Amino acid sequence: MTDIKAFSEQVIGNLGKVIVGKQQSIELIVIGLLCQGHVLIEDVPGVGKTMLARSLARSLDCSFNRIQFTPDMLPSDVTGVSIYNQQKNKFEFRPGPIIGQIVLADEINRATPKTQAALLEAMEERQVTVDGVTHVLPKPFMVLATQNPIEYEGTFPLPEAQLDRFLLRVRLGYPSISDEIRVLDDQQIQHPLETLTPVVKLKEILQAAEDVKRIYVSPAVKRYIVELTTRTRQSEDVYLGASPRGSLSLSRAGQARAAMMGRDYVLPDDIQALAIPVLAHRIIVSPAARLRDLSSERIVKEAIQATSVPGGEFYSEAAKKKTK
Repeated sequence: MTDIKAFSEQVIGNLGKVIVGKQQSIELIVIGLLCQGHVLIEDVPGVGKTMLARSLARSLDCSFNRIQFTPDMLPSDVTGVSIYNQQKNKFEFRPGPIIGQIVLADEINRATPKTQAALLEAMEERQVTVDGVTHVLPKPFMVLATQNPIEYEGTFPLPEAQLDRFLLRVRLGYPSISDEIRVLDDQQIQHPLETLTPVVKLKEILQAAEDVKRIYVSPAVKRYIVELTTRTRQSEDVYLGASPRGSLSLSRAGQARAAMMGRDYVLPDDIQALAIPVLAHRIIVSPAARLRDLSSERIVKEAIQATSVPGGEFYSEAAKKKTK
């Protein structure tokens, strides 16, 4: 079994050379990598959203494609297109930028709904279908999408079906004064990204992702996850609550966090720490609650407070033998 704690520390340390003072956000990105899930990085311009995605790609021994979304982009610009080759007398598939391992979807909300829909099959089924032919995406496959939550002119809100396909939503926020001074020092002569090199190999990434699935989740913790997700659907302030995919995502993310902390079992603390990044973007707040400035993050916090935390043992049988 891969030492996932050492694996994650390598990646986190490498990302920390570029993204200063954002340990929690970097850890969430690594959790997304271990779960083979997609991450939505949402924040104001200039805080390092695109740089975080590029730094992750540089840290991994994987192919990297970038899609700069614009309103005039077509679905074929994302998935690829079949072009007729006159010499061979047949159609040939020219793959689009979505066919890669680490894909940066920059300013994803600038694309029209028709183009955004081209990502749905790729993000969930890890394949694209062009002219009736299905093309399987490489492993690992991870979409890192960025969007600006403030600017609305020339943008299109992400549909609920697409938001639900993101494992996590990450927000960076502004750096502290000391961290911002360090950024000035680090980039005075050369950008740290230029010297970044891969720290983990492709084989290690795939093995770590498989090992995360074996982290033990006790029946009590599984019930806690489902009760927490169900409570988001029952709130009067919610128009649409978290889906069963949200429960699956919360369970898998909990496994990754436990493994990163050196445990082979999930605790309720893992679930509480990840509930907002995993569930908040899947919740649609009702119009009445929106008028009261009630956010989806606040609804998840209230759900955590209202859901009783399970007690008892959370270890697997193998872990019990080790402790003895």
